[in-house]
Amino acid sequence: MSHSPDDGQHQPYRSEGPYQQQPYPPRPPQGPGYGQQPPYGEPHPYGEPQPYGEPPYGEPHGPRRRRSRVRRWVIAGASVLALAGVASLVMAHYEIPPFTDKGQAVSFGTPGSGSKGAGGTDDKPPANSKMSMPTGPAADFKNSMTLPDGTHVAVTTLDGKKSGFKGKVWVWAPKEYNDPKYAKSGFPVMIALPGGAGYPSNYWMGTDLGLQSSIGKWYTEGKSKPFILAMPVLNPGPDDKGIYWDGSDIPDQPKMGTWLTDDVPDLMRANFRTVKSRDGWAYMGSSTGGFASLKAVLKHPEKFKAAICSGPDIVPDSSLWKGHDKEKAENNPELLAKELIDKKGPDVYLAFQVGTNESNKNTLPNVQKFIAAYGKGPIHTELKVIQGGQHNAKTYVPNMGEGPIQFISKVMEGPVE
Repeated sequence: MSHSPDDGQHQPYRSEGPYQQQPYPPRPPQGPGYGQQPPYGEPHPYGEPQPYGEPPYGEPHGPRRRRSRVRRWVIAGASVLALAGVASLVMAHYEIPPFTDKGQAVSFGTPGSGSKGAGGTDDKPPANSKMSMPTGPAADFKNSMTLPDGTHVAVTTLDGKKSGFKGKVWVWAPKEYNDPKYAKSGFPVMIALPGGAGYPSNYWMGTDLGLQSSIGKWYTEGKSKPFILAMPVLNPGPDDKGIYWDGSDIPDQPKMGTWLTDDVPDLMRANFRTVKSRDGWAYMGSSTGGFASLKAVLKHPEKFKAAICSGPDIVPDSSLWKGHDKEKAENNPELLAKELIDKKGPDVYLAFQVGTNESNKNTLPNVQKFIAAYGKGPIHTELKVIQGGQHNAKTYVPNMGEGPIQFISKVMEGPVE
C-alpha cells in the first residue's frame, strides 16, 4: 500500500525500493558555537536551509512522528476492541463465562410458609387463602437462558420421590411473579409436555418456539393467565425405534405417569407460590405430549382442570403395553372420559388444535370423533383447525394464542390471594 507524503506514514530517512535516500552529512561536532541555527532562511553550513521552527539539523521531525505514533496507537486500539468484540460473541455463543449467565444459580424465592419469598413478604397467608406458599425444600435451579424481559428459564434435576424416576425439569415464571403487587399472590401452573422423544430435553424451553415470551405477551393482551411453566422430560430414555412411554405407569417400566402428575406438581408447589385448588393447574402438549396432557386431566380431574392438546393421539399405542391390557385400559382417554361423564364431574376443559397437513391423516378425524362422543356433560371441548398446519410445535405455539389459551384461561384462577 502506498501513502501520500503527509498521510502520517511518510518515513523521511528511507524509502522502499532499490533506490535508497542518501543520509544527511555527518552531524557536526558539539561545543561552543556548534549546533546553533543560522538566521531564518539562510543555508545551514552542514546541510539544507532549515525553515523557522523545524527541529535542529539531524533531529527527527518530532510533530510528524508523534502524529504517526498516535495514529498507529488508535488503529491498534480499534483492532484490539474489534477482536475483543468478536471473541466475546464467540464465547457467548459457546456459553463460556463470563460472557453468558447460563449455569448461574436462579432463585424464585425462599421456600417455606412465613419466610420471605420472591415477592418480599414475611406474612403467612390467612387460613382461607386461595394461594399456597412454597413448601420447600428449595430445588437447585440453574439458569438455562435469560429472556429479553429479564426472566429466566431455569433447569433442575428432580429425583421423583413418588415415581422413583430422576430427570430434568425446566421452569419459568412470568415477570409479574416478582412484581411487589403480586407478592402475596399464588400463580397458576401449566405443565408443558413435548412430543417426539421428549428426552433428554423438552423443546418448549427453546428460544425459537417462544412459549415463555408468548405466555407473557398473551397475558398483556388479556388472552391468558400469567402461567408459571413447568417443562419436564416426557420419557425416561431416547426414542429408540419408536418406543415411548405414553406418559403412563406401564408395568415393569419407569412410572412416567406418576412423575408427570405427582412429582412435577410437587416440585412446583415446593418452589413457587401457587393456587391451592385444581383451578390453577393445567397441561399442554403436542403429539404424544398432547395425549399425555389429555389423559392426565381425564385421569386426575380432582387435581387438574384443563389441557391444551395439539395434534394428540387419542388412545394409548406404545408397544410397551403389550401383555398389559388391563393397565392400558386404565390409561385410555376414551374410557376415562366415559367414566367421568358417568360420574357427572368434576368439569374439565379440553382445547384441541389440529393442522390440516398433519403427518398422520387420521389425527383430525380421530379428534373430531372423540369430541362428538365425549364432549358433553362435565367434559367441555373446543377444536381449532389450523389451515395448512403441520405436526410440529412451530405450528401449534402461534395458534395457541388464537383460541385455546383463552378457552382454558376463562375457567382458571390466578393470581389469587
